[in-house]
Amino acid sequence: MSTPAPATPSKVVVIGGGYAGALAANHLRMRADVGITVVNPRPEFVERVRLHQFVAGTGEAAVDYGTLLGEGIRLVVDSATRIDTAARTVRLASGRALDYDHVIYAVGSTGAIPSSVPGAAEFAFGLAEFESAQRLRARLAELPLDAPVTVVGGGLTGIETAAELAERGRTVTLACGGTLAPSFGASGRRAVAKWLSRHGVAVLEAAEVSEVQPDAVAFADGAVRASALTIWAGGFGVPRLAAASGLRTDELGRLLTDETLTSVDDDRIVAAGDAAAPSGRPLRMSCYAAGPLGAQAANTVLSRIAGTEPATITLGFSGACVSLGRRTAVRQLARKDDTAVNAYVGGRMGAAIKEVTCKFAVSRIRREARRPGSVIWVKGDPRPKQPAPA
Repeated sequence: MSTPAPATPSKVVVIGGGYAGALAANHLRMRADVGITVVNPRPEFVERVRLHQFVAGTGEAAVDYGTLLGEGIRLVVDSATRIDTAARTVRLASGRALDYDHVIYAVGSTGAIPSSVPGAAEFAFGLAEFESAQRLRARLAELPLDAPVTVVGGGLTGIETAAELAERGRTVTLACGGTLAPSFGASGRRAVAKWLSRHGVAVLEAAEVSEVQPDAVAFADGAVRASALTIWAGGFGVPRLAAASGLRTDELGRLLTDETLTSVDDDRIVAAGDAAAPSGRPLRMSCYAAGPLGAQAANTVLSRIAGTEPATITLGFSGACVSLGRRTAVRQLARKDDTAVNAYVGGRMGAAIKEVTCKFAVSRIRREARRPGSVIWVKGDPRPKQPAPA
């Protein structure tokens, strides 16, 4: 049942229409007559967990917002350039400005190709965003199947990309710069390494890339390997909107909040998803965390509209999953605090779990559009009490 609306409807601007922002916008409809505007730079929702499939040509990653956002939510296709907290407006790249009573800051994360590695920004391709994935897909289509491809980054994105391309018959080198799948337990890492080896991926765990050239990759130990295409999957950054708006952030640029996801600088700004740093101790960047954080950010806004005290966040993890092509995956099990245990589910069962997880991330947004307040998530143990850093 919807809560009665205030005499003057509250205007809520959700900046970002990803997993956190889209679910937050739908969740806000629990209260009647709240004006909800979603600002997103693209007219379609991007399933970032499927971008490696999109790049390899084994799947698509765009979803029509018309199937995701609930009735009455306005979508503005534009980019936010500044939050003017004094005027309570969100300024857009087009020159427009949106008035707000509350903001949900759900700008997500971006690819991070380091400027410190010579040639990386110039010659390497990212795939963390739809536009970069489109460029990468087009470049792959130009290359012969046996052209050497280097994927930089031994985390889950790098592994999934390397595996997807290898299963399509590509010649792939995976340069980890450290441990392969460092967030996994020992047995899970061995399962990933075994699959990659069996499918011809050259895994260089300790190799650190020192330079990216147009047709090669140089390493810190002096080795040089031919590379017709270099894909950078070595970590994430976040948009600089919070810092550009004079709001305090952590070192990566995530908005500093308290444990209700409220900005430490302005109680009308609430963060969700990858760009939130509650108490300076952010949760793992993931679509798994984004949806529940979006719902909890919306709950904080609804509490402030109602004049009640917002609840503190709670989220329990259960593990992570990495796909290895279309028929295999490794589902790493973990404790609620996201600490991996030495157990996993692999093979076709792991692939089935991975596919269900990807579909669920979108289906729960749709369900929330139909039934605001229906979203559920695993509750976590109490987070240690610690104030956000100044």
